[in-house]
Amino acid sequence: MSQPSPRSAPAERPAARLVLEDGTVLVGRGFGAAADRTGELVFNTSMFGYQEILTDPSYRGQTVLLTQPHVGNYGVNSEDEESAKLWLSGLVVRELCERASSFRSASELSDYLAQHGVPGIEGLDTRMLTRAVRDRGEQRVLITRDMTSSAAELVERVRTAPKVADVDHVLEVTTKTSHPWTEGYVSQWSPPPPGAVQGKRRRVVAYDFGAKRNILRSLAACGLDVTVVPAATPAAKVLELGPDGVFLSNGPGDPAVCRYAIDAATALVRKVPVFGICLGHQILGHVFGGKTYKMKFGHHGGNQPVLDLTTGKVEITAQNHSYAVDPKSLPDAVEVTHRNLNDGTVEGLRHRELPVFSVQYHPEAAPGPHDALYLFQRFVHLLETAKC
Repeated sequence: MSQPSPRSAPAERPAARLVLEDGTVLVGRGFGAAADRTGELVFNTSMFGYQEILTDPSYRGQTVLLTQPHVGNYGVNSEDEESAKLWLSGLVVRELCERASSFRSASELSDYLAQHGVPGIEGLDTRMLTRAVRDRGEQRVLITRDMTSSAAELVERVRTAPKVADVDHVLEVTTKTSHPWTEGYVSQWSPPPPGAVQGKRRRVVAYDFGAKRNILRSLAACGLDVTVVPAATPAAKVLELGPDGVFLSNGPGDPAVCRYAIDAATALVRKVPVFGICLGHQILGHVFGGKTYKMKFGHHGGNQPVLDLTTGKVEITAQNHSYAVDPKSLPDAVEVTHRNLNDGTVEGLRHRELPVFSVQYHPEAAPGPHDALYLFQRFVHLLETAKC
């Protein structure tokens, strides 16, 4: 039997620099697109799920540092995408795997980033960078293959770049038109359906602030008829669709910027049951008179422990947010239902009188575990029993 010919060695990676707002300049090797991109540096502690991270619209405006040291070993495929494109500004890793080893892989990670115009840099001390973000907070960075400009010039470029809070990123990632969503879980690796509608099918309108596909799949898997609408859709137009409930999705950036979403949700919470996740949770905090604040380094990863204060159970959750709801700003009518066990931040809310609840984390299980799928069952139950 003839032996397969050996694969050629990968091409040497070009030099690249990571430039931080605080003046730090690090030299590594570039991969992905040969593009200069600025973004706000955040670190993600997930051990896998990098493709879901790359395609999560909530990362628009951010450069993601993965603390897992070896990245790209299982390649990429169309099944694991959470949206149709890559939204992050850049990717920082300790070591890029040159060749994927998985029967599901359809492309190498570097080629995938290049296809979508996203630069990456490897060969840096990601532990040091993670500590820098933890100590000094999230800051703007630049990935560049420009090895001729002075460090001072590059640092100035970073310091004049827009901050995440300066831009309404939601309007950049939302769908342009309303459309139905019918796809449930399709993979043999997917979790069991999170609970189904009993009897009459319920209609839900899902606001797309940057919704991940698996959230929409989870709603559809419950037997709900889902219509996705653009982020700036007025409440009156949503009510014309005759929904039994409304879902507020995840999304990027500062929730306080999304006045159109806060205004729409303010009208809807007194008309129909409402469930919010991540940015949707923060928007509901504003609806009820609360405030949100920028966290020092946010929560980004698939291993955040959350305590359900109503049951005493602990969930290991997937999270991606840089803002949180200030519990001291909430009125007595709003109950905090979940807390983060690492830092005590608010992870869930429930209105004491209205059929409205929300969580800061991601229960849809991509890439997180299945601990929180009961939240979709709770929404279905609310649709079946609430009287608005």
